[in-house]
Amino acid sequence: MGCIYDYLRKGFDPDADEITKFIKANDHKASRIKFAPLKREIEKILNENLPNEEEPQQIKTLPLKTAPSPPAQKPAKNEQVFTTELKFKDIGGIDQIMKDIQELVVYPMVHPEVYRELHIEPATGVLLCGPPGTGKTYLAHAICGELGVPFYKLAAPEIVSGMSGESEQKLRELFKKASESAPSIIFIDEIDAIAPNRSNTHREMEKRIVSQLLTCMDDLRGFLSHGKVVIVLAATNRIESIDTALRQAGRFDREIHFGIPSEPQRFQILSLLMKDLKIRGDIDIHAIAKLTPGYVGADLQSLVKEAGNRAISRVMQEEMLDLENLYIEMGDFLHAVSKVQPSSKREGFSTIPDTTWQDIGGMENLRTELYFSIVHAIQCPEKYQAVGITAAAGVLLCGPPGCGKTLLAKAVANESKANFIAVNGPELLNKYVGESEKAVRQLFQRARDSAPCVIFFDEIDSLCAARGGDNQATERVVNQLLTELNGLQDRRQVFVIAATNRPDIIDPAMLRPGRLDKILFVPLPEEGERKSILQALTRSSPLDSDINLDLLAEKTVGFSGADLSSLVREAACLALRQENPPYIITHNHFSEALYKVRPSVTPHQKAHYEKMRENLAIKSGN
Repeated sequence: MGCIYDYLRKGFDPDADEITKFIKANDHKASRIKFAPLKREIEKILNENLPNEEEPQQIKTLPLKTAPSPPAQKPAKNEQVFTTELKFKDIGGIDQIMKDIQELVVYPMVHPEVYRELHIEPATGVLLCGPPGTGKTYLAHAICGELGVPFYKLAAPEIVSGMSGESEQKLRELFKKASESAPSIIFIDEIDAIAPNRSNTHREMEKRIVSQLLTCMDDLRGFLSHGKVVIVLAATNRIESIDTALRQAGRFDREIHFGIPSEPQRFQILSLLMKDLKIRGDIDIHAIAKLTPGYVGADLQSLVKEAGNRAISRVMQEEMLDLENLYIEMGDFLHAVSKVQPSSKREGFSTIPDTTWQDIGGMENLRTELYFSIVHAIQCPEKYQAVGITAAAGVLLCGPPGCGKTLLAKAVANESKANFIAVNGPELLNKYVGESEKAVRQLFQRARDSAPCVIFFDEIDSLCAARGGDNQATERVVNQLLTELNGLQDRRQVFVIAATNRPDIIDPAMLRPGRLDKILFVPLPEEGERKSILQALTRSSPLDSDINLDLLAEKTVGFSGADLSSLVREAACLALRQENPPYIITHNHFSEALYKVRPSVTPHQKAHYEKMRENLAIKSGN
């Protein structure tokens, strides 16, 4: 046994074979019997007066005094608590929304004592609503990462269960955990999936879930008296589908609307997305922001990824892989713009049209009127505020068909860099009671989300016929349109342009001040305007040198813009009948086309429109 004594005196290596064998065999009965003499000898020596034994560090170097204790157990992790590294600095383009979040969420969480001192209850719930991809969920995650409080994330499929009462039980347990760990946040993504309007659903389970959610949110107010702050965040892109009881005070007290980013906001988002990329210094982020109207944050993220993939594809085609010279270039982003389509366009929202003033010939006076009615109001709203007036709520374009009313509306939207929603009157009509009015409300909500936005109603006479007849559905639509047009302050740079060739049958209430109060007559083009239209139409066509557009304009008296477009198309088709290229449009082709294309507006109809113009005291664009 002396060897053991010497071993312990000199100190031992805890990885030595004898000790390792002892540790491994410690939990086995047979091994304990085998090594019992060794264990007893060690214990005997430890009880003796070893040199330097009184020093605590010597005792600490003897791990064999007792069997090794198991490692301390970490507390079980709550699988429902969500964590993220996102911060507020990672979000751009929503400055006003961030101010609202500071007031509604951050202050109650960080300084609840201020609210207790003033005896004010903070908001119980905040509803984030807007088109898909605008950053609602992303912002909720950033709130989680910034505050560091317990964050319970709930998705719709997690709460819905086939067993009766189980879904409600999950909700109660979630709110209970959040209350016990207060201050905390509950985030419900796609809340419209679990809290639809109870009047529109026939499933009892959905009604029970909504009722339970209402009860849980009402109970949160009781916890505030005990200093426990629990705030419920919810996100949806179908706010009209949520049960109205949830949107009452004391539940979701505030609604924060996310819109389509403007050009400066897109610049902020792109700057954040590109800050860590390996890009060349000549990339113009302002130009990219200008080329991406209608893009939301998710679209811009896809755009950046597509540009990166383009750069990788370019370098992989080279013989030698040179990583040092691998950069994302401006051309990669231009290619990505042509590939990535804005989701707002796919979701039925709007984007800026590509029609410009150069595509429209003539109508100079009409351009001026529309510029100061809409374009100037969108680009310089502060000037209207300086003189204490508001811009025109809407403009009615009326006149013969084919005179360019739709093109004018698109050009106005392009000139002002506003989004554009085109609506044909019958599209909003629905045979079910209330559905047509709902479609009108959704239309204006889409426009507000896309502001600045121009809504263009084509053939508005089919939608807003004079009331007093037997068609109650049309009357309800007119009433809803009047309600939306009256809400000028809430429209947030939403302008309405309507077109019709029958202004005499439109409901008079639509033409009163504050609604479609500016009425412009779009007449048939005069000779000089016809020449301008022909120049615009043939701008990219191969014309023979013998073509005289002045003479052609003289021969097309009574032609509308659409008639002139048909004339150019017919002449081009005749040129294509030549056997061999190049295909050149000659004077003979236009002469032959003039025999086939005739004015669509007869002299009798023209006289009718002129009389209508005088009777309605419509201001002419000429």
